[in-house]
Amino acid sequence: MHIKIIATIGPSSKDYEIIKEMVRLGVSIFRLNFSHNTPKGFLPIIETIKKVEKELNTYVTIMGDLSGPKIRIGEIKDSPVYLGKGSKAILGLEELQDRYEDTHLPYLSIKVKEALKGLKEGMKVVLSDGVPIFRVKEIIEQEKVYLLEVENEGSVSSHKGINFPGKKIHLPALTETDKKNLHEAIKLGIDAFALSFVQDRQDIKDIKKEIKKHDKFIPVIAKLERASGVENLEEILMEADGVMVARGDLGLECPLPSLPVIQKRIINMCNRYHKPAIVATQMFLSMVHNPVPTRAEVTDVANAIMDGTDCVMLSDETAIGSYPIEVIRIIREIAEKTEAYYFELNKEPLKPLYQTDTGLYLAYSACLLANHAKAKGIAAHSISGRTASLISSCRPYQRIYALSPHKEVIKYLNFMWGVTPVMSDPSIPSHLHRVEKFIEKSLLFKSGDRIVITSGQPTPGQKEKHTNQIKIYYK
Repeated sequence: MHIKIIATIGPSSKDYEIIKEMVRLGVSIFRLNFSHNTPKGFLPIIETIKKVEKELNTYVTIMGDLSGPKIRIGEIKDSPVYLGKGSKAILGLEELQDRYEDTHLPYLSIKVKEALKGLKEGMKVVLSDGVPIFRVKEIIEQEKVYLLEVENEGSVSSHKGINFPGKKIHLPALTETDKKNLHEAIKLGIDAFALSFVQDRQDIKDIKKEIKKHDKFIPVIAKLERASGVENLEEILMEADGVMVARGDLGLECPLPSLPVIQKRIINMCNRYHKPAIVATQMFLSMVHNPVPTRAEVTDVANAIMDGTDCVMLSDETAIGSYPIEVIRIIREIAEKTEAYYFELNKEPLKPLYQTDTGLYLAYSACLLANHAKAKGIAAHSISGRTASLISSCRPYQRIYALSPHKEVIKYLNFMWGVTPVMSDPSIPSHLHRVEKFIEKSLLFKSGDRIVITSGQPTPGQKEKHTNQIKIYYK
């Protein structure tokens, strides 16, 4: 299996044996949702994951998902309230709610003033699950209070997320609560962060500035949940270490018929920039309560794999679902079948669009060599993880064994398609010799196997080691 599986931990999956079985089945990354708990509240789970990691002698990445500036409505009187098509409701600032109690209309209160700025008649307002959908019928108080009309019937309950499709809301992705959780989580050993509601490059710079205070590398995954984030994808990829297609909120921000194409474009752009792509939200939603997925869900996951995603992420399916182990097993089976078909169609590694980068050219060449030499695998020494990401983006048939002496990089490698992270021995000066020693000692390779190696050997005038060598190694 080349794709990576991310599983969200919750009440259904927090026990040691369940986490252990998930790792055995192929989960390499566990997501902790800070919208539901604090880092300290997750400490028992963090300790359990690390215990499993040690027992199974593997590397597991723990990703903290920061809440971001999600806009929610406040308390609704007599919640939940059913609203039929054509009925009315009031949307307004929380501080003005008492003024409209006599209208007998549901009052959807929000605290974020910026959300109401520029709201005009005819604009769409959508709650987090897409039901009901409202249109602004009338401006009661400019930028403060609006009359809404229901377009499709449904129930409204307190504290739901609210979206304003097509409207740009200028809020920093990193909130003060996020900063507090981030620093606390780093001290507890979190390996990566997902940043919610990323809109531009600056959002990534802001979180990396906070991480830098700890003097360590921790990868940041940009969650695309707003249309503005999709529009600024290329500049975001210049800063982020990966991107998540968060189809929940993104599906409310963008017209639903365009969502599949948006997903494909994001994955394609991530591949071009050699950054991991994650597809998330409702992968197997039916399996929250059912032991088998729908045909549409199976096809959805297979299509994401065929599109070239690096990871698929499960949310409610593993956090609160009744079948957390079964859903992992099914994803694994789908991946194995789909990847076999993928390699039927793509018998050669993907040719890079831009070959001016020497490192990329070497990575592609290593993949071609492995393919034609019928190599058992590709072993790459990668100090920062970049060489591994370049090889991964070429999508070779062979497994990629990426060696690094840095634990932070090892945990980042878990996001990359087809990559198995390996801790290298820093006491061996030569990168090439580190890889050769790994191959000689590894039970993954038997006598007579061919393995393609990429490594960096110093040359006169070089201040740093860069990947500059490809070799076929015969065990």
